[in-house]
Amino acid sequence: MTQHKKHTVISLSRAAAEGKRLAGVTAYSFPMARFAQSAGMDLILVGDTVGMVELGYSSTLPVTMDEMLHHCRAVRRGAPDTFVVGDMPFASFQISSEEAVRNACRFIKEGGCDAVKLEWCGSGTDRIRAISEAGILVMGHVGFTPQRTAQLGGCRIQGRAGTLEALIAQAKSVEEAGAFCIVLEMVPPEAGEAVTRALSIFTIGVGAGPAPRMQMMVLNDLLGMFDEFTPKYVRKYADIKGVATDALTRYVEDVRNEKYPGPENYYS
Repeated sequence: MTQHKKHTVISLSRAAAEGKRLAGVTAYSFPMARFAQSAGMDLILVGDTVGMVELGYSSTLPVTMDEMLHHCRAVRRGAPDTFVVGDMPFASFQISSEEAVRNACRFIKEGGCDAVKLEWCGSGTDRIRAISEAGILVMGHVGFTPQRTAQLGGCRIQGRAGTLEALIAQAKSVEEAGAFCIVLEMVPPEAGEAVTRALSIFTIGVGAGPAPRMQMMVLNDLLGMFDEFTPKYVRKYADIKGVATDALTRYVEDVRNEKYPGPENYYS
């Protein structure tokens, strides 16, 4: 188990400014958060991707505030000494700044989070500013933003030729609104570097090349637990699905062949 002191916004920003490489992961449950903390993870994001990889939805859009808070509480219990960010789900901040602040407060008060994350949208900077002014840390998110998949025309790479300047402008507006860092998702390495250089706050890469100081993957992808689809930026470090399926298959066979339970499993 890796021992480490819990990060603050100051220590994260300082580490990034000093050129240190930071590791983040998206996780959703008590045991997985516990594993991540034991590994020395710098930051855990409780993402709305829980809808697809844990709850079986076809997208992130159906995820509710109550579902997000349920998983945030579990992660906080599993990783009490790790910086935790709660992902604000669709319709939790788009309606009004008042609603955005109210829901952000719930992530802190009920979910035990250290910060919240907002995907970029036309009203996003107003929401970030309002939440920041309420005293809550905000992580921004530009590039591919899953909540806007329909507007983007599908799951498409962002920041390519002709759209890079717009991407930089979005990132700058998020910084100016008060975000302490920004997720860059599914952009070419050149765009990842250009946005990172244009900002004074640090960036987090999710398929954005090596320039961002923090890299992040979904834990279920990293461990080989979810294979409905696999983004190009994913690197699998384990095959938990294969291991679990094999173990469960052997259990079923032992029960059916009357090999389980055995004498060692009986109470005297």
